[in-house]
Amino acid sequence: MAAILTRSDSFIAEPEINSMRDGTMARYKASSSSDAGLRRRDPDDPLPQPAEDLAVRPLDRGHLEVPRRTPLRTPPPAIPYELFDCLQVNLAVLADRWHGAGTHLRLGATLHFGPEIGANGLPTVERTVEQHLADAQSALGIAVRALHRTPATADIPSTEGCYVVSDAYHLPWVPYFRQRHMAHSFLAEADGTGDVNVVDGYHNETPWGSARPGLWTLPAQDFIAAVPSPALIAELAPAAEGPGPAAAALDLAGPEAIDAYIDAYAQYPDRNTALSQLTLETWFLARSRKLHAAFRAEFGPSPDSAVDAHLRAWGSLTEQTYLAVRRVERGRTEPPALLPRLREQLHADSVVFGNAPAAGDIAESPSAVGAGLRGTVAGVAAAVLGTEVEPLLNGQFLSDVPRFSSFRIVEIVERLEEELHFEFDAEDLVPENLHDIDAICAIVRRSLYAEPAPAHLEEA
Repeated sequence: MAAILTRSDSFIAEPEINSMRDGTMARYKASSSSDAGLRRRDPDDPLPQPAEDLAVRPLDRGHLEVPRRTPLRTPPPAIPYELFDCLQVNLAVLADRWHGAGTHLRLGATLHFGPEIGANGLPTVERTVEQHLADAQSALGIAVRALHRTPATADIPSTEGCYVVSDAYHLPWVPYFRQRHMAHSFLAEADGTGDVNVVDGYHNETPWGSARPGLWTLPAQDFIAAVPSPALIAELAPAAEGPGPAAAALDLAGPEAIDAYIDAYAQYPDRNTALSQLTLETWFLARSRKLHAAFRAEFGPSPDSAVDAHLRAWGSLTEQTYLAVRRVERGRTEPPALLPRLREQLHADSVVFGNAPAAGDIAESPSAVGAGLRGTVAGVAAAVLGTEVEPLLNGQFLSDVPRFSSFRIVEIVERLEEELHFEFDAEDLVPENLHDIDAICAIVRRSLYAEPAPAHLEEA
C-alpha cells in the first residue's frame, strides 16, 4: 500500500544520533486556567496537579497554552526513544506495555536498505506506516484488528491500542505545530472523564524546539481541533502468539542499488532539494543502524568495536550532511566528499553487520564478513609477526610485538591485499593506520568501497 502522508519535507535541525543515550519520559503538570486546554501528566499520576506547580509558556497556538518542555522528573528510562522515527516509536511503546520491557528492540531485528522513489523523484529509505505495522505484527507481537481512514476525529475509537497517524502541523504537543506538514503517530486513549490521553514517545531536535516523550491530556473538543483529519487509524491489540523470534537479519539491497541511490542524489539538478532530502535520509539510516546494533547487543550476535566505529561514522555523516545543506542554502560550495562517504557507509553495512554482498570479490571471501574481518586481519598479522591472534584481537598494538618492523608491515599489507582481493588506498598507508587491528580494518573497509566523487562535485 502507498504511504499515507509524505514526510519528505520534514527537516532535522540538529541531527541527534547519539549512542544508546537514556530516553526520558518527562512529567508535566496541568494548568488550572480554563483556556489552557492541554495538560501533560505522568502515566503514574492520573490526577491533575495544583496550579502552583505550573511551568506554562503561552505560544501562538490558538487558544492552547502548551506546557514548557522541561521535565519535572526523569524516571528510569525503559525505551531509548531516540533510536526510533515518529511512526515506529509508539509501536515500541505498545510492545513494551503488552509484552514486557525490552520488546521494543525487536523492531531493530532486521536492518533494511531498499530505497523507493519518493514524491520528489528522489529515492528514499523512509518506510511507510503500512510497513511499520507489518513489522509490528511480525516482530513485536502486535495484531492489527482494524485499519481504516476516517475524515472525522470523532470517529477515532480512543481505546487502548488506538494508533493514529495524522498531520503534525495540527498537533500542539509537537514542535512541528503550525510549522511543518508531516505524518506523525501517537496513541489516543479515553480516560473515562471525557478527556483524551495522548501518548507520544517521539524524541528529536527540530528548528522549533525539542520533541520529547510524554503523556498529554486534552479535553475532547481540543482533541478534535488538534486532529482535524487523521490519515490512518489502526486498532491494535497484543497478539496471542506474542513477539516473533529474536533473530538478527539483513534486508539490504545490493551494490547496484546503493550506487543507483547515490547517483540519483549526485545528479539531481536542484542541489538544495537533494541535500535537504539527504539530511532526512541519513537521519533515518543512522537511527535504524543504531537500533539494529542495540538489538544485537541484547539478543546477539554482540556488536564488536568495528560496529561501534561504524555507528560513530554514521553519526558523523549525519552531522556532515546537515552542515552541507546549510552551506548550499547560503550559496556556498557543496562539500565534495559527502556522497562518496555515504556510498562507503552503505557498502560497509553488510560487512560490519555480518553479511557479504551478493556479488563481487568480497562475496567470494567469507573471511571479509563482519567480525570475521577482524579475525582475518589479526590472523594475517599474527602469522607475519609470529605471535598469537588473541592478544591482537584484544587490542595489543602490533608495534608491541617483538618481531614488529616496517618490513613486517609491508608484508602484512601485501598478504591482506592478496587474501581479500583488493588494493589499499595509498593515502591510507601511513603509520597511524597500521599499528592495531581495528585501524587496519577501518582502512580495509574504506579501500574496498572507495569511489571517486561525481564530476560536478569535483568541479565545484
